[in-house]
Amino acid sequence: MSMPDLQYDRVPTAGDSTVEFGVSADGFPVGRIADTLLAMVPARDGASFLASAWRLTRPLSELTRDDFHGHEGRLEDEGAFRARVFETAQHKRELFALGRIQTRMAASTPWGPSQLATIYAEGIVSHMTDGHGGFHLSAERNLRVSSLLRKSSPWYEEDAEWAIVAHTFPDLFTAYERNCADATIRNSWPSAWEAIHGRELAPGQSWTKDRDAFDRKHAGDWIVISAIFSTYHADITEVVATCGGMRDHRADDRRFLVPSSEYATRGPFGFVIDEQCHAVYDGPSDFIGWRQLGTGA
Repeated sequence: MSMPDLQYDRVPTAGDSTVEFGVSADGFPVGRIADTLLAMVPARDGASFLASAWRLTRPLSELTRDDFHGHEGRLEDEGAFRARVFETAQHKRELFALGRIQTRMAASTPWGPSQLATIYAEGIVSHMTDGHGGFHLSAERNLRVSSLLRKSSPWYEEDAEWAIVAHTFPDLFTAYERNCADATIRNSWPSAWEAIHGRELAPGQSWTKDRDAFDRKHAGDWIVISAIFSTYHADITEVVATCGGMRDHRADDRRFLVPSSEYATRGPFGFVIDEQCHAVYDGPSDFIGWRQLGTGA
């Protein structure tokens, strides 16, 4: 999980975090917190997702889908949307209390020259560059990072490693950021998380750990690496699978026909072929020269 998006991480100029709810001109729920706007936007599959906008002063009832951008995660219902809005309001209040300082400073980072710096505390500075960013820790601050997570370099990039900084210095981050950081460490460094907390992560609590377990369990199984709807067989998906899901071009591959309704139930790590139910297929193919794997699974 990346460092929380900028609309959640702007240094506030005022402590106003009053929440206002309404309905957009397109009929979906919207919320305003000072200059931040959030919306529960319908998706094509019938679900909804969280989108955002900034510094729009028009009444909520006049806003449309085109005013909002981003995809901040799926929402189960309006109750979940309102909870996210209140969470964001609390985040803004805590940000204001933290008093982070944004400034410009001449600094060379692993991602290029710093364009904007945010000072969290002495020895803890976040830098934004043209294309990426992350934290720089002083030598003293870096020594305070757990040896399970500490880098030899004082730079911690913004995609995942920022969470190491938040974990080490929780008082400098909001509750929302701390929750994001915990999830990031669970998903990226599950062994370190378990050692730090003294307990084992259960299935479903860490993407990386679950992925490793899936790979071990199905190392000898045929796993789909490419799929396409069949025009030769009704309600069937034609798939290409390799042993263990290997994507090396030298790996042996086989084609199978799988009922599309069954293939739609595949998990996050891929579809495992059941050789008792899915026979090897060598008939007409919708793949172009079928070994040139044309579509992703």
